[in-house]
Amino acid sequence: MGRRLVPLTLDNLQDLPKRCRECVFWELDPVSGEAAVKAGTPALEKEAWISSVLLDWGSCGRVVYVDDVPAGFVLYAPPAYVPRSAAFPTSPVSPDAVQLMTGFIVPGYQGQGLGRVMVQTVAKDLLRRGFKAIEAFGDARWKEPACMLPVDYLLAVGFKTVRHHPTHPRLRLELRSTVSWKEDVEMALDRLLGAVHKEPALRPL
Repeated sequence: MGRRLVPLTLDNLQDLPKRCRECVFWELDPVSGEAAVKAGTPALEKEAWISSVLLDWGSCGRVVYVDDVPAGFVLYAPPAYVPRSAAFPTSPVSPDAVQLMTGFIVPGYQGQGLGRVMVQTVAKDLLRRGFKAIEAFGDARWKEPACMLPVDYLLAVGFKTVRHHPTHPRLRLELRSTVSWKEDVEMALDRLLGAVHKEPALRPL
């Protein structure tokens, strides 16, 4: 089974699930997001957001393929690019951290460790770019795939709660702690990620 993770760009945006391509939960503030939905333009807003972040900051997501079939994705960006993050009771994201916004594994590919590999790939990317941590707002009452990641998943891949809340705690993954992954994960990452692992962090798009 061939796996590869590639940076999210406008060229492979169509490989995200349709409902995710048309979701601007994180990309717009609540008022603007509702207006985009009413106007029927959320897909255009999503594309504009990704284009803007790629130009201003660089890679903001990864898409994972299994045997060339899209199997999942993850989105991340500094909180300044994520208007919705200011609306949470456990805001703000720490200034030294990048926000893990959302992620999804297609049914049929779940339970194969792809979620952990995606988080590890994001961590390695951000370490190369000089960041100290990833933070995320978790959903403590998660029941089905949605815009927020379940707290249990975040804890399982190494996040720790830094601000408690009954519904939306904020969790943090210290990137330097990923050094401890190296012995048992580095070789696996080399096999899984290949050329992606060796690319410069801010290659031209």
